[in-house]
Amino acid sequence: MGQNEFEKGVKFLFAESISYAEKAVVSKHILKKQTGNISLFAFDKKEGLSEHTTPFDAMVLIVDGKAEIIINGESHLLESGESIIMPANVPHALRAVEKFKMVLTMIKS
Repeated sequence: MGQNEFEKGVKFLFAESISYAEKAVVSKHILKKQTGNISLFAFDKKEGLSEHTTPFDAMVLIVDGKAEIIINGESHLLESGESIIMPANVPHALRAVEKFKMVLTMIKS
């Protein structure tokens, strides 16, 4: 098991595997490999990640709450159970409309 990865062979629920922190963004690695990462995040209301780009596509899955995902200036509101792919090398940002938890999957190529 890599450093800070979830234990393999043990059942878990995303929404119960991370807690919200007041005025903060909390993250945990589910899997962290050279070929890509799966991470779990918890955003307090009004917290977010400022606009940035990454060299790889990344998929977001909302597991609790509601988020605004802005991709290349276009706003997308996502709720629990919904997903979106943020394309490589395209500016994107995230903002908590209300507290939300998400799984971020990034596959490196």
